[in-house]
Formats: sequence, structure tokens, C-alpha cells
Amino acid sequence: MLSRFSAHHWHGFAAGLAEARRVLAPAGRAVFVDVVAPESAVCDSFLQAIELLRDTSHVRDYTADEWQRALTEAGFRPGAMTRRRLRLDFASWVARMRTPPVLVEAIRALQQQMAADVTGHFAIEADGSFTIDTMTLEATPA
Repeated sequence: MLSRFSAHHWHGFAAGLAEARRVLAPAGRAVFVDVVAPESAVCDSFLQAIELLRDTSHVRDYTADEWQRALTEAGFRPGAMTRRRLRLDFASWVARMRTPPVLVEAIRALQQQMAADVTGHFAIEADGSFTIDTMTLEATPA
């Protein structure tokens, strides 16, 4: 079973993971690929804000610890996690969701007003392009 960049849109994260576990064969493997929220509260808040401004179907990008706990609670045994950094071209990132111009402006205003620890973590560029943390996490039935 594979879930690719969808869990951060689930209104019932725990219920979605429980359903994934329910339908997974006893010897099966689940692989989840998604954005990972930073541990820093201010960086996490920034990420959630720009994600929601860009796409109102966004619910939450979870931290690695939140993923591990939720998978365990859903009956999985979390396995290998591979972390990556993904650069997002700002213009195409907002164009894919047809983000209204007023919300694009709000995202850019947030980017330009954030403290150095946030702009550094996300490697925010002059044109608004930035880099996020992602993960691929494998899990098997517990």
C-alpha cells in the first residue's frame, strides 16, 4: 500500500491510518510519503500557514514523531524513514492549486516578514521559492 503526499489532507488522520492498517495484508507493507513538519514551533506554524493559504484542503503536516506515534496507535510497526529536502518553485507551486492572487500575496508577505531561523530553515529565495522537509516511511503490521 502506498500513500503519496495525501495524508496532510486527511480530516481523520488517525482513522485513515487505522483503515490503511485494516486493509493491509498480514504480511503487507505500507509506505507513506509526505511533507514533514519541522520540530521548531515557529517553523511548524509558518509551514501550516502557507500550506493552508495555498490550498484550503490542507489539514496538517505532521512531525516525524507524530507520524511514529500515529502509526503505532493504528497497529503498525514503523520501520525505516528516509528524509529528504524538496525545493519548490514558488510560481508553479501556487499555479498547481490555482491559488487566488490575494492569497499568493499573503504567502509572499509572510515569507518576507519571517525571522532568520524560518527563512533559513526553508531556504526562502527572492522569488518565493523554498525548500521543505519530506519523508518516506515504511510500516508493517504490528
